[in-house]
Amino acid sequence: MHNTTAMLIELGAIILALGLLGRLAGRVGFSPIPLYLLAGLAFGHGGILPLQASEEFTATGAEIGVILLLLLLGLEYSASELVTNLKTQYPSGAVDFVLNAVPGAVAALIMGWGAVAAVALAGVTWISSSGVIAKVLGDLGRLGNRETPVVLGVLVIEDLAMAVYLPILTALLAGVSLAGGAVTLLISLGTVGVVLYVALRHGRLISRAVSSDSSEMLLLVVLGLTLLVAGLAQELQVSAAVGAFLVGIALSGEVAEGASSLLTPLRDLFAAVFFVFFGLSTDPADIPPVLVPALLLAVVTALTKVATGWYAAHRAGIQGAGRWRAGGTLVARGEFSIVIAGLAVGVEPRMGPLATAYVLILVVVGPLATRFTEPLARRVTRRIARRPGTPSPAETPTEPEQAATESTAPEPTAPGSSHANA
Repeated sequence: MHNTTAMLIELGAIILALGLLGRLAGRVGFSPIPLYLLAGLAFGHGGILPLQASEEFTATGAEIGVILLLLLLGLEYSASELVTNLKTQYPSGAVDFVLNAVPGAVAALIMGWGAVAAVALAGVTWISSSGVIAKVLGDLGRLGNRETPVVLGVLVIEDLAMAVYLPILTALLAGVSLAGGAVTLLISLGTVGVVLYVALRHGRLISRAVSSDSSEMLLLVVLGLTLLVAGLAQELQVSAAVGAFLVGIALSGEVAEGASSLLTPLRDLFAAVFFVFFGLSTDPADIPPVLVPALLLAVVTALTKVATGWYAAHRAGIQGAGRWRAGGTLVARGEFSIVIAGLAVGVEPRMGPLATAYVLILVVVGPLATRFTEPLARRVTRRIARRPGTPSPAETPTEPEQAATESTAPEPTAPGSSHANA
């Protein structure tokens, strides 16, 4: 069979299966991400029926999926909101690093992997999946919740921290001199700084230049600009996801609204491809030998992520229900963890299977934690409150009341409002 014909058949089967799985998840009121991942695992390397002809196209589609997820996330916020979040959330970023990077480093040292592998595994357990979280927030309709800017603030700090972390890790893995590593780090930081400056100072000019009465022209210009900036950012040792996010915040007003409307269907398609590709690239046979340590590490760092989100939301003055929702939202790991593990397999071959099992566990648990952490915490709190000698919970707002209150709170500004007013 001709390669092109086989690729078309496989792609058609994949997209059709995604649609059916998405409908099934929608009927039961559940995020389709875990189903996408398990489907990819079943039809990937070592799975039931490996798909090979479409692998290269799916890999490219997965990269585009992450870029579009972060672009659409950036379109929800303005550059000024980003800077405000960074200023207010940097203590939460420090807590995030300590609570979530340290367990990975300690685990690597306990297993005798060495200092360089410890730095790599620290990154695997530290960084949440912006792609998974962006998708889940949209699926659950939480983009307007008051805790969402706090979650995004933590994610942006993590993504920007990659501009520092990845050059350092790459230098350690390659044995590069201190001077060579410092040059790479300066290039990364300079790139992020320039893009942020342009977004803050000249965002309106960029929006005017991109603006068009034609939906076709607007789609082509915004998509082309995003892919170009993402590629350049990747070349300059900055995450492509960060580049796409910064393009999103640079656009404002009607341009942001129009681009969001046009790109949402593309985002949904390629985001689904990303999650399937993650499963396709995982060999199920590599998982059992490292399942126990991966599971232990997943349990510990899921709890530390919940604590991170709770602390960040508490600092922002968000009420109890929103704090738990923020914590549960941050649990998922994904694209960055796999990238980091891929860089480090040359130093420690067991890093790849462990990171794959770890990420697969948390990328499935993450959407569940996002939805059920707050209701579970509320039930536990009510049981404690019913014990003799404790205050009555009668005046505690219910989940719908809490969510309604926090989603309409005046501060911080709801997503997209600054774009509309820009």
